[in-house]
Amino acid sequence: MLDTLRRIVQEVNNAPDIRSALDLMAQRVRDAMGTEVCSIYLRDNTEERYVLMASEGLKREAVGRVSLGFSEGLVGQVGLREEPINLEDAFAHPKFHYLAETGEDPFHAFLGVPVMHHGEVLGILVVQQRDARRFDQSEEAFLVTISAQLSAVIAHAHASGVLFDQLDAHEDLPSFHDGQPGASGAAIGTGVLLFPEADLSAVPDREPEDISAEIALLDEALVRVRQEIRDLAERAKTSLGAEEQALFDVYLRMLDRHALPAEVVARIREGHWVQGALRMVVDAHVHNFEMMDDPYLRERAADVRDLGRRVLGQLQSRSRRRITFPEHCILLGDDVSAPMLMELPQENIVGIATTRGSRNSHMAIVARAMGIPTVVGAQNLPLKKLDGKELIVDGFRGRVIANASAELKEQFQDIIAEERHLLAGLEKLRDLPAETEDGQRIRLQVNTGLMTDINRSIERGAEGVGLYRTEIPFMVRDRFPSEEEQRLIYREQLSAFAPHPVTMRTLDVGGDKALSYFPIEEENPFLGWRGIRLTLDHPEIFIVQVRAMLKAAEGLDNLRIMLPMITSVIEAEEAQHLIHRAWLEVREEGVDVAMPPVGVMIEVPASVYQARALAQRVDFLSVGTNDLTQYLLAVDRNNRQVSDLYNSCHPAVLHALLHVVEQAHEEGKPVSVCGEMAGDPSTALLLLAMGYDTLSMNASNLLRVKAAVRQVNMGFLRRLLNEVLAMDNGEVIASYLDLQLTKVGLGDLIRHRKAA
Repeated sequence: MLDTLRRIVQEVNNAPDIRSALDLMAQRVRDAMGTEVCSIYLRDNTEERYVLMASEGLKREAVGRVSLGFSEGLVGQVGLREEPINLEDAFAHPKFHYLAETGEDPFHAFLGVPVMHHGEVLGILVVQQRDARRFDQSEEAFLVTISAQLSAVIAHAHASGVLFDQLDAHEDLPSFHDGQPGASGAAIGTGVLLFPEADLSAVPDREPEDISAEIALLDEALVRVRQEIRDLAERAKTSLGAEEQALFDVYLRMLDRHALPAEVVARIREGHWVQGALRMVVDAHVHNFEMMDDPYLRERAADVRDLGRRVLGQLQSRSRRRITFPEHCILLGDDVSAPMLMELPQENIVGIATTRGSRNSHMAIVARAMGIPTVVGAQNLPLKKLDGKELIVDGFRGRVIANASAELKEQFQDIIAEERHLLAGLEKLRDLPAETEDGQRIRLQVNTGLMTDINRSIERGAEGVGLYRTEIPFMVRDRFPSEEEQRLIYREQLSAFAPHPVTMRTLDVGGDKALSYFPIEEENPFLGWRGIRLTLDHPEIFIVQVRAMLKAAEGLDNLRIMLPMITSVIEAEEAQHLIHRAWLEVREEGVDVAMPPVGVMIEVPASVYQARALAQRVDFLSVGTNDLTQYLLAVDRNNRQVSDLYNSCHPAVLHALLHVVEQAHEEGKPVSVCGEMAGDPSTALLLLAMGYDTLSMNASNLLRVKAAVRQVNMGFLRRLLNEVLAMDNGEVIASYLDLQLTKVGLGDLIRHRKAA
């Protein structure tokens, strides 16, 4: 049966469209089970009926025309019970509903199983037989297994917007295409599909007439492409910081004569013309990158693919296609590379959506720096169908919406307008303290990682940096940055915010953050070699980074060092020993800098229950609520299958946060939060009620949180905290928070979260 199952799944997955897939599934299941009928009913939520969409054994003319209500017949009963129904004689069952149009008169044996995806019934899979008999357990198990496979096919078709198109119904219904948030924000605009002007896959194999001439053609093309990249880098200087511009240096290094071009030359010498040799080299690299488990390394495939297209375009000497970019343009594509983004009219681009990529892609990094709402990795996005269509990009949730209803479009227009008006109205709060009506003060800081974050943070009145992600300068290079390169980057951050403190987190790679030049291959990277574990195993990396931080702080003395992924007191003590050693070294070299405060991140359950012991040994604690929530709930928030379970208002998370702040304060140590909870006005107020000293967030959320703080008093917040701590349901807690804060006039500040 296993071989049969695999064969069916493979055939269905290779079907050209959903109708063919359903027909093929019905045919193969009937043959495999030796039954006389196999039928597939799909759920139509609009009409509230199950529609017969494929059948082998019933009348063909009934397909697409016969339907049953959600509670009607045995099909409806399977959907209601959400479990298989196996009957020896269907006619004898009280829920049996005779459908004359199908010709099902002679079939007695009935087995129906629900087709489910993420807890939702998508349809019903039915097999029938003339004889009155009960299907055995192995047959039932086989059909349940098949239905699980069918669910993926139907869900894919539904998500990609082709289900109703190909079944000739409901073409105008809104379609939702989920991916990952690449850059937050919302935008409405016209989709413009970017497709490569030079198609590497179409290049044929040919033998060269003159090897030297082919190599010369390559050299000429490379000269032009290198200049093209330099020109784009020059244009980028007006909108990107030094770190983001380093992305273009990566491209130039890949085009170095001893890098990719050397492999192309080798292929030419083996007897291939230049275009064919280029295709072979690019395809090999793209394949290797795409097969890697590491998400950051997979992103390099897009870079290689883009460079290959550019070189091929020069070899073919084709002029660029003329694409019209409307005033409000949503860029669409499988890949949108950082150079492609920079050469387009940026004043017209309001959003980006791609089928590939992740938050770690070079394009996403640049999009965040430019403030363009972006959705990446929307695998089911039907690009060709969306070209020229009005779209909504929801960068808060990571969703693209097509065929939006008037009400939905109006809702997002309100969100966009609210964001603009709210920020404009909040500007007056920039220089005012984050202080409650009854005088309780809390410090609001920002999370940074890109140089472009600096101006936005200062403009919003940030009181320093609660989290500077030092891994960003490492991720945008193809080698470890030198001590001096790091010093210059850190100095710019420290100088910009002086005299306010800047908390620099030591290198935090692993998990979903990786370095292309330092690959980590693990089956479960989030529980593996990451954060402080990696840098303690490589003190040569750790000490160089700390030395660069200390040298950068000379004369400013606003540096704070924070250690990520701490799970034991021993790790904290070992890291402190290395920091002290680095401090002595730079002092001996004549650098006049004080020993900075050193703190640890609380982001795993182990550190929650050692909060007091850690507070006794370090200068401050900082809670990373993103990872802490993920680890406490055993939920990967980037996994679509379980991301709905990720809830920062879960009682376990709230009680853990309260425990940490109480333990830290008992030791007289300050404690902050630098995760997403700090930037959400609802949860930020809960953290204030718990007693947290500092909240650090993205700059775009700072004024909103400050406004919320200034409109409440501590008596109200403490009562609210006590009420939610007594609750045992995270969803209820979140709803209750929104309700109570809306009642006291904070609805405008929290509405964007609910709508998004």
